[in-house]
Order: sequence, then structure tokens, then C-alpha cells
Amino acid sequence: MLCGGIDIGGTKIEARLFDATGADLHKTRRVPTPRDAFAPMAEALADQVRWLEATGGGRFPIGLSVAGIIDPTTGESFAANIPATGRSIPDGVEALTGRRLPIVNDCMAFAYSEAHGGAGDGARSVMGLILGTGVGGGLCIDGHLPHRHAGLAVEIGHLGAPARALERHGLPLRACGCGRLGCMEVYISGTGLANLSEWTLGRRLSGEQLSDSTDPEAAATLDIWADIAGECLDTIQIMLDPDCIVIGGGVSNLPGIAAMLTDSLARHRLGKARLPRITTPRHGDSSGARGAALIARDAWPET
Repeated sequence: MLCGGIDIGGTKIEARLFDATGADLHKTRRVPTPRDAFAPMAEALADQVRWLEATGGGRFPIGLSVAGIIDPTTGESFAANIPATGRSIPDGVEALTGRRLPIVNDCMAFAYSEAHGGAGDGARSVMGLILGTGVGGGLCIDGHLPHRHAGLAVEIGHLGAPARALERHGLPLRACGCGRLGCMEVYISGTGLANLSEWTLGRRLSGEQLSDSTDPEAAATLDIWADIAGECLDTIQIMLDPDCIVIGGGVSNLPGIAAMLTDSLARHRLGKARLPRITTPRHGDSSGARGAALIARDAWPET
């Protein structure tokens, strides 16, 4: 049996086809995300469903992965980068295709993917920490996604950065896109790295530029980033205590990222608490779509 995943992002809607084991069949189709209204976006999603069915030669499980919060009771989304806030994406797709597809937060899909044949293999609890344009998190326990009352998918990026960390480095409270001050993602996302370089170096540099630089001040900026990221990991360990933390998003491509963050958490951990395994994803950019596909497969034929 085949399975398909559709990853809905702010710039593109990506459909991927997988086999029954979750192996990527390298059949992928990307279309721009319509951002002006819900109806064109729902039509683009429906077209991706039709493409998957045509490519796979029939009807099979298909899941949806989307950035943002999904209310588990109403099915309504709260999303910053797509025109879906207050609307049910599954309702929109069903009206156009006749299929009721499961939908999951993209970070939860990432965690599910890496817990099933991914970097989290062998771990009972897997935390996915996405460090990209923003910061998000997902959690998979004993192979299942846990119940969440309001659909908050471990939104670790919108916890406040510890005052002790900001004080250590003389950093200001910066406004976050969510409307609050000093959120974790302002400092440790890919955008956060650029923020830090602007504060310390006077110019915005990417993580790749910072890691490639021979400037000692660039290295010091990365050290500040790792220190604050270690505080985030300490929060994760204290609150969730996962066996494994898989780092995703663009920042996960920095050289030696897993060792850097393991060392930082070791400095911040409570007492001598045993450290979780920190690693990078096995399935890379496909993990969100793969997780959605596996969730749909595991719920079939109900979906």
C-alpha cells in the first residue's frame, strides 16, 4: 500500500509519495501556496490530492501537515502564514475531493516521522525541535501523538527566554511575531541567529555565514546562541524529559550542531540529570510530509 503526505507551508504546498514502510519514492510535486484567500488554497490542496492519487494509481491514505495550531474539537486552524485562521482545512478539502483527510501540526508530524523509522528509533519518547524561520516542537510517546487539550503542539518557541540568559549576554527584550516580548524563537531560530549577529556584530548574518567565518566575534555569537538554546533544551527536559530530541529546520544543518547542543544542555541541566540523546533527522526536509503520510496510513481505512 502507498501513502501520501501534503506539507502546507507559507510559500509552497508540497505533496510526496511514500511506500507502505514510509520510504520516500522520490515523487514530489510543489505548488505555490495561495495566500490571499482560503478557497484558492483549498483548491490547491485538492489538486495535490488528485495528483497523488493519479501518480499512485488509486486511492490510498493521505495526510496533511500544516504549520500552526489546530483545535482538536473544531478542526479550525490558527496560522500566521497561510489564509486558514478560523477555518477547517479538512472541511475545505473534503468539499472538493469527497475525502476526509487527517491533519496534524507540522512539528508533531516531524516528531512522528522521526519516531517511526527515523532518528528517534529505539526511544520511547521523541521530541522534535524545529529551528527554522521560527521555533516549534512536537512530541511522540510510545509511538503515538499525545492528547493536547487546545492543540498546542509543544509551542516551545513562544515560551519566554529566561531572564538569566538575557542578562548574561546583555540582550534586549525583542518583540515576537506572536505579539509578545522575549519569546524563545526571537533568539534561537534561524531568524534569531541573525538577530544575535545584528546585536553583537552590527550586521545580520545567517547561521551558515557565522559558522563559516574566521572572525572570533562570529564564534562568540554562535556561543551565545548555543547557550540560550541550551536553556530551551533544559526547559524541554524539565517539562517533558524525552529520551531523544531531534533537531530539525535549517539550523540543524550547522556543523556539529548535535554535539554543540548536547554540551550546552549538559551545562544547564538540573543537577546530574541523565541527558537525552540529541541528534539530527534521518528524513530531513521530507519528515513533515512523511509523518503526515504515516499518521494517515496508521488510521486507514478510517480516513
